[in-house]
Amino acid sequence: MITGVWRGKINRQKVEVKIIQDGDSLRGTSYYYDSPNSYRRYSIRGYFDVTTNEATWWDDQLLEEISGKTNLFAPGKNAQLSSADFNCPGSGKMTLDGKAGKKEEQILQGDIHLDKVEGPSFLDEWDFVIDNYLTGANDPDIIDSIASISHHTVSNPVITPTKTIPVREQSKTPPVVVQKTTPVSEPPVPVKQPTVAVVPQTIEEKFIARKKILATEIPVSGDSIELRFYDNAEIDGDSISLFLNEKMIFRHIRLTGNAYAIKLAVAELAETNELIMVAENLGSIPPNTSYMVALVGENRYEARLESTEGSSAMVRFVKKPTVPLSQ
Repeated sequence: MITGVWRGKINRQKVEVKIIQDGDSLRGTSYYYDSPNSYRRYSIRGYFDVTTNEATWWDDQLLEEISGKTNLFAPGKNAQLSSADFNCPGSGKMTLDGKAGKKEEQILQGDIHLDKVEGPSFLDEWDFVIDNYLTGANDPDIIDSIASISHHTVSNPVITPTKTIPVREQSKTPPVVVQKTTPVSEPPVPVKQPTVAVVPQTIEEKFIARKKILATEIPVSGDSIELRFYDNAEIDGDSISLFLNEKMIFRHIRLTGNAYAIKLAVAELAETNELIMVAENLGSIPPNTSYMVALVGENRYEARLESTEGSSAMVRFVKKPTVPLSQ
C-alpha cells in the first residue's frame, strides 16, 4: 500500500512525504526540512498507475514556512515534480525510487529515494487518514474534507527594522541627530482554532446542487453507442462521475491522455436521455474539462465538457425516429 509516511531525499533535499491514495489519485503533504524547527510544507497532488506501480506527484501549494533565519538555499525553496517506482524488495521494506526536478521546469534530473516508515516526524491532519485508512478513512469524501482543511497558508511575519531619522531644530545650533525607532512587531502567536467538523457533499449531492449546462445534443440509433473520455488539457488529476437520466452509472473516472471507454445499449435508452458529467475534483488546473468522443454507428461526434464547483456538463442523446418500411 502506497498510502503512508515516506522519508528520504528528493533532489538531494531531506524530505518527509505523506501520501494518501484516493482511487488512482494521490493527495497529502511534503515537508522539506533542515530540522524540526526549519522546514517548508507543501500540499501535494498526483496519481498512481497500478499497472506499472509508478507514482507521480507534485508540490501543489506552499502551506507553511518555518525557519529560524533567512536562507535562500533552505530545502523546499522550489516546488518539485516527482516520478518514482513503488517497490517492495522484501522483509517488509517499501521504497520509492525515481527522478525529480523543479515543477515549473518539468525537467526530472535529480534523484528520489524514499523509504516507507512507521510514523511521522511532522504531525498534521493527514495522520488521521493514514492511521485509519483501512478502517474507513479511505472514503473519498473524508479525503476531500481533510484536503480542504489543510489548505490554509501560514505566512511568516515581516519585521520592520529600526530607522534613524535626522531632525533639525529651530535654533542656530548644529543639527542634532535623534534616533527614532519604529516599534518592531512581534511575530504573531499562532492561535489554534477549534476543529469544526466539515461534512463534505457526496457525489449525489453535488449532482443535485449544481446547474446543468447543455454542451451538445447527439442523435442515436443502432444497437449501442460508445463514449470515450479524455482529459482535455494538461493531465492534472481530474476525476469525474457520470449520471444517466438522474442515476449514477460510473464514478471515480480519472481523466488521462488515454481513453476511458463505456458503452450504452440503445434499447435501454429512453426517447430523450441526459448524461451529466459531475466533477469530483477540479485537478490542479481548474476547471475540470473532458474531451468526449461519441461513436454512433459510422458517425463520430465530439464535445468539450466543462464542470466546476457550480455547474455540470450535460450531453443529450435523442433516439432517431424509426422509419417504417414501405409496403
